[in-house]
Amino acid sequence: MGLIVKFMLKFLTLMFFLTVRAEHDNNIVQGSEVITVSEGGDVILPCFLSTKESVVQKLFVWRKDGQKKNVFIYDAGFHYGNGLSGQDDQFRGRVSHFPEQMKFGNASIRIINTTTTDTGDYTCYFPERNGGLTFNITLVVVPKPIVTMSKVTDSGVQLKCEVQGAFPKPELRWQNCDGNILDAEEAEISERDGRYHITLQTTVTSTTTTCFQCVVQQKDLNHETGSTITVPEKLFVDPCGKVTIEGLMTGIVVGAGLLGLVLVLLVYFQFITVRRVRGTQKTDGDNETNEPLKSEHITV
Repeated sequence: MGLIVKFMLKFLTLMFFLTVRAEHDNNIVQGSEVITVSEGGDVILPCFLSTKESVVQKLFVWRKDGQKKNVFIYDAGFHYGNGLSGQDDQFRGRVSHFPEQMKFGNASIRIINTTTTDTGDYTCYFPERNGGLTFNITLVVVPKPIVTMSKVTDSGVQLKCEVQGAFPKPELRWQNCDGNILDAEEAEISERDGRYHITLQTTVTSTTTTCFQCVVQQKDLNHETGSTITVPEKLFVDPCGKVTIEGLMTGIVVGAGLLGLVLVLLVYFQFITVRRVRGTQKTDGDNETNEPLKSEHITV
């Protein structure tokens, strides 16, 4: 009997230890998940309780960059826009949750119209759950490139691709819309506050396509995004069209100025002509009035 009692005590002690250990493990900070999205798109930041217990009456807090920015707070039915204040201006009107999924332990949020400033580390925190439970998510917003025609020369049409505020450092390439990679100049790269600003130019000539694309690739994140530009076909075949875009605008301005000058001169000469005509008419009238009377000579 004594052996059985000792065995039962050891068994209960072990079970208690495992239970405490399991509760402690549930309270550790969950590993960071990396999510990527193209600039301007919408993204869901996931946060689920593994137990799938309802969070309708729970408190959970979303913050960004080491708790510096309040992204979203939910407290037993109250949240930003519904009884709570203090949301960071950066996220105001752009964050929502999933009320219909909360009974299944879903505390995820959606951020709409993402910008590069949304890139950063996010935490989903349950402060009242056994001392606190935290989920970490890293969001990377890949900026969409800005593509423009910079000028047209005898060599072809020069296209410019610009990326502002990218992180981590991306790779850029020019290709036509058939997927063929084009030769490009050396990229111009600068870094400010840990973010990269990159410009890549290429010159395209008359080909079977007038559609071109600049692609931004984040190899580490296995993510790509791009922007497309269509070059008017006449810029390839019309020699008169081979002028800089700036020169074309200058020509329009100069032409408008010359037209205005011509109109002013026409008005001026018309005014002078009218004055001369009126002056001539007045002189003729004076001559008729002031002409001396002719006298008759009578010979006796």
